[in-house]
Amino acid sequence: MSTPLKIPKVLLEQYATTTHIAACMLHTIQTRYGDIEGKLVADLGCGCGVLGVGAAMLGCGYLIGFDIDEDALEIFKGNLKDFEIDNVDLIQTDVNSSLSESNFKKSFDTVIMNPPFGTKHNPGMDMLFLRSALDISSNAVYSLHKTSTREHIKKKASDWGVELEVVAELRFDLPNTYKFHKKQSVDIEVDFIRFSHTAKKRR
Repeated sequence: MSTPLKIPKVLLEQYATTTHIAACMLHTIQTRYGDIEGKLVADLGCGCGVLGVGAAMLGCGYLIGFDIDEDALEIFKGNLKDFEIDNVDLIQTDVNSSLSESNFKKSFDTVIMNPPFGTKHNPGMDMLFLRSALDISSNAVYSLHKTSTREHIKKKASDWGVELEVVAELRFDLPNTYKFHKKQSVDIEVDFIRFSHTAKKRR
């Protein structure tokens, strides 16, 4: 189990991906699609590394984690040391302003992420993350998105020429993390989605 961020930052919408959800995501990505073992993987908005560490433990060839938050990356480094993982590099960067025009374009077989949902301070942030992920992936992107935005995401996927598959419908238990939260926890319906470049390749 990876160490979480003790003081999450509200402006970055930092909510931890639970180990249960991360394990289910990664197991499905590997066993159903074979998109982790031996693959070059990117973890966007990697945070403390629950997805990245899991992907490394499942045998990815190499992984790069990208995050804007230095504190989260320091914890990720500690988790890598604890699990004795050495095929992971971390880059501090703003995912949305630097990756699309970077040398990473179409460099990764697989991109995994739990992006900010963009509901409080950053409307549309999930779509910016998705656009960046599609730009740097050559095969598939796996991401979590609020079920209530599914039709909008389907339209965007069609506009961008990528295929979309809702792999699973999950319940994301969002704990009382920030001062503006009134309830102890909120159960959010979330889609686990696979985006692939197959549609674009067929054209």
